[in-house]
Amino acid sequence: MNQFYKNLALWMVIGLILIALFNIFNTPITPQSELVFSDFMDLVEKSEINEVVVQGDNISGKYTDGRSFQTIAPPRDPDVIRLLRENNVRIVVVPPEQTSWYMNILVSWFPMLLLLGIWIFFMRQMQSGGGKAMSFGKSKARLMGDKNNKTTFKDVAGVDEAKEELHEVIEFLKEPQKFSKLGGKIPKGVLLIGPPGTGKTLLARAIAGEASVPFFSISGSDFVEMFVGVGASRVRDLFEQGKKNSPCIIFIDEIDAVGRHRGAGLGGGHDEREQTLNQLLVEMDGFENNEGVILIAATNRPDVLDPALLRPGRFDRQVVVSRPDIKGREGILKVHTATVPLTDNVVLKTIARGTPGFTGADLANLVNEAALLAARDDKAAVDMEDFDSAKDKVMMGVERRSMVISEKEKKTTAYHEAGHALVAYLLPGTDPLHKVTIIPRGRALGVTMQLPEEEKHTYPKTYLYNNLAIFMGGRVAEEICLGEMTTGAGNDIERATDMARKMVCEWGMSEKMGPLTYGTKEEQVFLGRDFNQQKNFSDETAKLIDLEVKALVMGGYDRAIELLNSNRDTLENMAQALLDRETLNGEDIDKIVKGQPLASDDDTEADTGNPIPLSEDELKKSGEDKKPGLGEDILGGGMPDPAPA
Repeated sequence: MNQFYKNLALWMVIGLILIALFNIFNTPITPQSELVFSDFMDLVEKSEINEVVVQGDNISGKYTDGRSFQTIAPPRDPDVIRLLRENNVRIVVVPPEQTSWYMNILVSWFPMLLLLGIWIFFMRQMQSGGGKAMSFGKSKARLMGDKNNKTTFKDVAGVDEAKEELHEVIEFLKEPQKFSKLGGKIPKGVLLIGPPGTGKTLLARAIAGEASVPFFSISGSDFVEMFVGVGASRVRDLFEQGKKNSPCIIFIDEIDAVGRHRGAGLGGGHDEREQTLNQLLVEMDGFENNEGVILIAATNRPDVLDPALLRPGRFDRQVVVSRPDIKGREGILKVHTATVPLTDNVVLKTIARGTPGFTGADLANLVNEAALLAARDDKAAVDMEDFDSAKDKVMMGVERRSMVISEKEKKTTAYHEAGHALVAYLLPGTDPLHKVTIIPRGRALGVTMQLPEEEKHTYPKTYLYNNLAIFMGGRVAEEICLGEMTTGAGNDIERATDMARKMVCEWGMSEKMGPLTYGTKEEQVFLGRDFNQQKNFSDETAKLIDLEVKALVMGGYDRAIELLNSNRDTLENMAQALLDRETLNGEDIDKIVKGQPLASDDDTEADTGNPIPLSEDELKKSGEDKKPGLGEDILGGGMPDPAPA
């Protein structure tokens, strides 16, 4: 757009110069001396004029003393010539100046031609840019070439099944006879489904780099504008371009922008977005044949897509791009560290084990943070310590050592985190402790972090009961050791209540309420996700649900009281160790519980520890994909903690 303004300014300057030149050359010659016609007649009668030059109505000449004059005579006045002859004035007649025909045309049409040229230039500039002011209904799809895209399947790791599915589509385009001889037909659409950051768009770029066919890329939001009918027109134009370049691939990113369920929300059944979706449905599988045009779309909200869009014949394949497992994470780390110098002590497999639940984008951010930390310390290569620090920064937040905390608050935080850690250590079947710190990180005053030993996809009832006790451990430690309550347990109570309600209402883990689901969620498309929850049970049942939720939370509270009262000395020792060292790892906690002395700070650093892998689902318990582990405490409440899914 800056170039557009530069060109417009240049043309305006050129136009002003041309107008100035035209005015200069079109300006009449200024006479040397002006003479009133009546005075001219008097001078002629007095014989003070010797010679005149007549050119149309203009009369110029010289006085008897040699001075020049010029005047204008009345048009075709016969008395002028008669008077001149009577006074013996020499008369020279010159024909009027003749202007060429092309000069006349230029003079009369030049302003209009100049304005027309500027208008044409302006319109071309608008159409060549992203606005396309005169072509609202044209598709904004970008044709990606081999020079613009160098991403291939070698740059994609951790999603082997998705790569195999998409590689088959590319082979279908390259060698259609290989499949058609057996009666196979090319799929019309492939839908990439997965959480944010798992590499859906990266897969699309890899397809563009691998395929030897035209690849059109467009976003779902590019279809809908403020003008009525623009979205449907752009869909038609997009598929027309695809037919002209068949066989080809069309990629629509974030298709849920136009593919949401019809007839939902406040928009009714006849809004612009739905007309765009209707046209897309017709183009994908209607009366017209779109053979050779494959549509690939990506979304992380498949639950809101219209059912007509997901049926066979439109999106024939739904490829799930899930979070990578430990092997996939190791492969992703190899891709992202290919251009990063590493020391010999960096073991990517160990990093992969310590980052469960991370997506490809999370791992890319982890590598980048480690490289930045190494560069900050002027290191020649990134070592394992940088990766550990980067992992803690990503999972628990940035350390805020500059935050001013009073000794009393620091002591309260130490007992609070010690309570979480000790309950988590003593209960069987819980995730091993990785690190406990009272250094403020992010919005938390202290963090107790657990990392499971293996990937988990489902959670038993006993595991959830133990988590309720761990949530309550911080509040119980404050009451037992300090004799008061603080707002630091607000976040723990919120997470415990949310988990207990899900156990009763969603997971059927209450003996009194039975294996039933209470309450159904209604998603209003235009009002946001889970805006309204429909109550499908009676008030009496709601009261029973509240009592059962309270019983579960109080059960965890009582278990925490029993454990911490019976291990009061260990709790005191752990809190004191936190006050002295500020950070304890899993080995330190194990030594404290067993009564063994801790290693001095000179022998080992307190904030190191062997990472133990965290399960994929542990990090997405609440659907928010937030990574702080159990025991994150925020003064006055705050961010929700993951709840098992």
